[in-house]
Amino acid sequence: MQMMTRDVLLEMDQEEEDDDDGDIGDVPASRRPFLTPHTLHSSSRVLENLEQTVVSSFGALESQPDFQTPEFEEFNGKPDSLFFNDGQRRIDFVLVYEDESRKETNKKGSNEKQRRKRRAYESNLICGGLQLEATRSILDDKLVFVKVHAPWEVLCTYAEIMHIKLPLKPNDLKTRTSAFGNFTWFTKVLQVDESIIKPEQEFFTAPFEKNRMNDFYIQDRDTFFNPATRSRIVYFILCRIKYQVRDNVKKFGINKLVSSGIYKAAFPLHDCNFSHKSEDLSCPNERYLLYREWAHPRSIYKKQPLDLIRKYYGEKIGIYFAWLGYYTQMLLLAAVVGVACFLYGYVNQNNCTWSKEVCHPDIGGKIIMCPQCDRLCPFWKLNITCESSKKLCIFDSFGTLVFAVFMGVWVTLFLEFWKRRQAELEYEWDTVELQQEEQARPEYEARCTHVVINEITQEEERVPFTTWGKCIRITLCASAVLFWILLIIASVIGIIVYRLSVFIVFSAKLPKNFNGTDPIQKYLTPQTATSITASLISFIIIMILNTIYEKVAIMITNFELPRTQTDYENSLTMKMFLFQFVNYYSSCFYIAFFKGKFVGYPGDPVYWLGKYRNEECDPGGCLLELTTQLTIIMGGKAIWNNIQEVLLPWVKNLIGRCRTVSRAEKIAPRWEQDYHLQPMGKLGLFYEYLEMIIQFGFVTLFVASFPLAPLLALVNNILEIRVDAWKMTTQYRRMVPEKAQDIGAWQPIMQGIAILAVVTNAMIIAFTSDMIPRLVYYWSFSVPPYGDHTHYTMEGYINNTLSYFNIADFKNRSKGNPYSGLEKHTTCRYRDFRYPPGHPQEYKHNIYYWHVIAAKLAFIIVMEHIIYSVKFFISYAIPDVSKSTKSKIKREKYLTQKLLHENHLKDVTKNMGVIAERMVEVVDNNLRPKLE
Repeated sequence: MQMMTRDVLLEMDQEEEDDDDGDIGDVPASRRPFLTPHTLHSSSRVLENLEQTVVSSFGALESQPDFQTPEFEEFNGKPDSLFFNDGQRRIDFVLVYEDESRKETNKKGSNEKQRRKRRAYESNLICGGLQLEATRSILDDKLVFVKVHAPWEVLCTYAEIMHIKLPLKPNDLKTRTSAFGNFTWFTKVLQVDESIIKPEQEFFTAPFEKNRMNDFYIQDRDTFFNPATRSRIVYFILCRIKYQVRDNVKKFGINKLVSSGIYKAAFPLHDCNFSHKSEDLSCPNERYLLYREWAHPRSIYKKQPLDLIRKYYGEKIGIYFAWLGYYTQMLLLAAVVGVACFLYGYVNQNNCTWSKEVCHPDIGGKIIMCPQCDRLCPFWKLNITCESSKKLCIFDSFGTLVFAVFMGVWVTLFLEFWKRRQAELEYEWDTVELQQEEQARPEYEARCTHVVINEITQEEERVPFTTWGKCIRITLCASAVLFWILLIIASVIGIIVYRLSVFIVFSAKLPKNFNGTDPIQKYLTPQTATSITASLISFIIIMILNTIYEKVAIMITNFELPRTQTDYENSLTMKMFLFQFVNYYSSCFYIAFFKGKFVGYPGDPVYWLGKYRNEECDPGGCLLELTTQLTIIMGGKAIWNNIQEVLLPWVKNLIGRCRTVSRAEKIAPRWEQDYHLQPMGKLGLFYEYLEMIIQFGFVTLFVASFPLAPLLALVNNILEIRVDAWKMTTQYRRMVPEKAQDIGAWQPIMQGIAILAVVTNAMIIAFTSDMIPRLVYYWSFSVPPYGDHTHYTMEGYINNTLSYFNIADFKNRSKGNPYSGLEKHTTCRYRDFRYPPGHPQEYKHNIYYWHVIAAKLAFIIVMEHIIYSVKFFISYAIPDVSKSTKSKIKREKYLTQKLLHENHLKDVTKNMGVIAERMVEVVDNNLRPKLE
């Protein structure tokens, strides 16, 4: 490769500094190294050479440097071609820009500056060894497509710089066998047809080194670097090539050029059309195969072709779909158990004694309940909650307790077995030592201006900021995140105030008598109306805050300046998840653990902000309301995400096709077809993970209130896999393939959720449901000395759990809406365990209350200890990496080192032999004259 000896860099005058490129990577050129020393090794002297450039001293725009421009070629009429017009050089990347001379704008100065920057950038790409070919658009003559090709020497040089692992020799170790070998007749139906998608050949690999090129398995130079690897290398170069110097500050990178509008897009090519094979016989048609065997609806029951996904899109996309598929498989077991528990509650709802008492006209129909607000709320009869009590019997049953314990064990099994599966993928996909290979982000490299001494090497290296500067950045970032979390909490308080205010309105407007004939009246109680409207408003606020905070979190993370892309994504992940956790789950936590817990009693209620009376739960508890909240948020979120993921890109692509319909008869090349697809974006995969982790939280944290949550998640995920596959293969441009060792920060987040889920489910059963009070009544208060029954029974439970209140003791009597026939009653009932009026300790908590509190605390402690003990035992018993995978990793490492060592010895022996022969010749030549 002819290395770059000189960059063409534009030096702009001070008056021309109206530049919207942003400031990431803009640092004094005299102070900035291109790579920090700890990212370099001996082979990366090339990058040092790239940095030692001679900047042309042509001054302002008037002077004309000698740019090297790409060759302009006409489209050759081959729409499926992936090569330059010569048919030999493969297109590794495509840059798209709008020709300034044909723009419909009056900003000539701005257009000229953009043109000069682009020409300088392209010239430096050519100086860097890349080959460019430009072609004007067929459908829009203002657009120009610059095709980029990396020659063999460039690929080899940067493969060594990037520590890319490449094949040494075919792998002769045994492949992983299926655990269902005895059921091949069944699993064969689910497997991808190997005659269509052929299994990839396995190789021993090692980081590439140019001086040991003969050790690598190079049969064909054109196929040694696959298209994904070629795209990675070219993108690495594009992100680091400079295009401008202004005030001794260098600007560089394709991302800045795209964001500032100098280029319209930059992307690698899909290899063919998704709906039919390429006419080029040498094309592997991987996109077509992925659509047919993975994204098409008829393949919904088949396993995912993970190896092909990884080969085409890279390990980062592959590990996401591997995790999502494994999570969906594990959800099948949770969904079956959840449905069984739901059916248990549904079948036994007719045997629910306390619900029958609520609905009985002589029991619930004669119990007058106290008003739930101060002035407008009426007295009401208990039996208006009949329908909600019947539904509550389905969810608040013994099956719920069994399911909560099961889910505590299930989530541990899922996480432990996923670690093993992830370790297998690390071995199979050569990402075991990825952390040692990852390069620093160009934005980080650009800011490395401070010199420090490395503690290990005792050599100078450059970092972007001092220790004190790092502390300041962390403090500012943490403060910004805390501010937004407090903002969410404020919105939750606003929802609570809404609930308290609107409940008064619904209580005054909705019918006060229950006649049993109006079908709407049976379900539309003040509590239900308040709960549904508040849940809908909460969902809308959640989605609005999400949209705003996403941009804020990205700004904060950019300011924080993580070193590698993995560090960047992990940092952003933690910020976004903290926000989303509070945003999505705060309303659920309020309903589960705070609503109805601190309400006082009718004569002395507790007020919010000194004005709003705290809201109460139904006589059966807040569990049904929590179920309603979960259903609305989970369902609404799934619908919203599908609209965003499917409809939006489809509509955008449809609009783009409609704009070019007049020229549709023209045959467009592959690069132009891909340009009119939607860009995925750097954080596209991040949002996919975030969506699934939020769902994982709903499935685990509050599953005790909604056993059907795993079933809904299972159905959603089966569709989600195919929807994501469909949009990636049909609606989006091909993403730059990236390496990934694991799912990153999402793994510890899931582990934290799993630990918290044990506590939340135990507390939901103890404090939100009525299971513990019912058990205390059944075993202690239904029989003497506290009860009157001769045997254990649930009869009389409702009467026993509702306390009496003397209407004459109201501080502010509800005279505005007196209940009809109330003159016959002097007392009303409320949900609490307190002594009746006239008792020496009237309105104080009674003995039943203390029995229930003790039972609840004992239940939480026992349940937590049992589940945590099982969880830790499972975690200890199941190793993160299976024994066979460990052996394969060690075996491959041993054979790789042995192979490289043997080849090295052969080279040394060969060289020593040559040296010995030369020494013999020299000695012989020196002795011969003396003898003569």
